[in-house]
Amino acid sequence: MSPSDSLPPSHPDSLPPSRPTYLGPNQYGKAENRVVRITREGATHHVKDLNVSIALSGDMDEVHYSGSNVNVLTTDAMKNTVYAFAKEYGIASAERFGMHLARHFVSSQESIRRARIRIEEYTWERITEQHSFVRKGQETRTTEISYDGETWQVISGLTGLVVMNSTDSEFWGFAKDKYTTLPETQDRILATEVNARWRFGRPGDDGADPAPDWDSRYAEVRRLLLEAFAGTYSLSLQQTLYTMGTRVIEGVPEIDEVRLSLPNKHHFLVDLAPFDLKNDNEVYFAADRPYGLIEGTVLRDGAQARIPITD
Repeated sequence: MSPSDSLPPSHPDSLPPSRPTYLGPNQYGKAENRVVRITREGATHHVKDLNVSIALSGDMDEVHYSGSNVNVLTTDAMKNTVYAFAKEYGIASAERFGMHLARHFVSSQESIRRARIRIEEYTWERITEQHSFVRKGQETRTTEISYDGETWQVISGLTGLVVMNSTDSEFWGFAKDKYTTLPETQDRILATEVNARWRFGRPGDDGADPAPDWDSRYAEVRRLLLEAFAGTYSLSLQQTLYTMGTRVIEGVPEIDEVRLSLPNKHHFLVDLAPFDLKNDNEVYFAADRPYGLIEGTVLRDGAQARIPITD
């Protein structure tokens, strides 16, 4: 055997003289596979929400040099593996789930020498003891104060409060035309990012009216929004929006107006039939675009809408 026979195929001395370059380090994979796994223990549900990115490397010279795909596992198969493993193994932890995936890709594909799995986990806290959750660490508190020398307007709010009900939501009986493909459902995940603003009808100015305790009012509004979301058996996100706004108006006398913007964070059941697996409302694809956007204002009787629909 000549010295050149022992060289790796990508080494310049092993290539035909006509090829002036050789392939360096490379990898390929499927990035940002969003998977949500619901584990049901009776009426109590557990949520694991992951963003999984896969990168594989190994004997990939020929696909670069000649376009031969003989050693190429499709990125679509990588995505499907994430969903299938979420069903078969569950998700005890991000670390353990990633180890299952990495081991699978390296051991099942002769051409794969290295797998890198990167996982972001989005944590949910319980609103109730059973199936209502709020995303941790996402919300931003806001306020807007207007003063014209005589009168004050205070609009407080929050953005980025992500919430989810893993059941107790339906969507059916909607209008249909020839472009409608969405099936009706009597059991779905309802998830949204609450963006809310509320206007104080009596904000207090120079002692003429007692000013609200702003911190306690913020905490109270947040609590009422979450309780209304968790406690509403929803037939539509619009119904949930109105219930949330009404709960705030009824619970905080100083507030006359609540403006809510609720993007519908769609969760679609993954079809596991090609892998001979049954998906019993357990494994979902979390889509971030496009999304439905539900907006509306709830007013105290006699009040006028003053919060802008758009900034």
